[in-house]
Amino acid sequence: MFKQIDFTQVKENVVDLIKNQWGLVCAGDENGYNMMTVSWGSVGELWGKDMVTIYIRPERYTDKFVDENDYFTLSFYPEEMKKQIHSVCGSKSGRDVNKTELTKLTPVFDDAPYFEQAKLVLICKKMAKSQFDECQFTDKSIKSDWYDGMGMHYIYYGSIEKVLISE
Repeated sequence: MFKQIDFTQVKENVVDLIKNQWGLVCAGDENGYNMMTVSWGSVGELWGKDMVTIYIRPERYTDKFVDENDYFTLSFYPEEMKKQIHSVCGSKSGRDVNKTELTKLTPVFDDAPYFEQAKLVLICKKMAKSQFDECQFTDKSIKSDWYDGMGMHYIYYGSIEKVLISE
């Protein structure tokens, strides 16, 4: 059971949740969706709205779903579920396996999917998309440290439309 609250009422440190708890980003609908762990992201205010940014490499299967849909979710789970979720969603591709089955998560479909085991869900409307370009890096070590042979992350900007907490 979830209760809707205002983003300013969230008691937990959302930066810590993204960085250390490795939530899930999920997009799609009942006909097809995918989720992946997320540890890069930010929250704040932009364009007069409470916003999140998430970063997804073009190689990730989830990128297709975020790109093709108007909404995505960020969801966070109890600490005891971190290993169970990360061992699947942080290392396996939804192209090859059914992550929902393997994690034993129960999907809920709203504007975008999330899972009933979550303790906090941010339902976000996609507002913009951009991509890192190595010519933008003023610190040239970023390219070698993070992108050697890998695609540059897409940056998705989402307005936080709904915040749900488990009761």
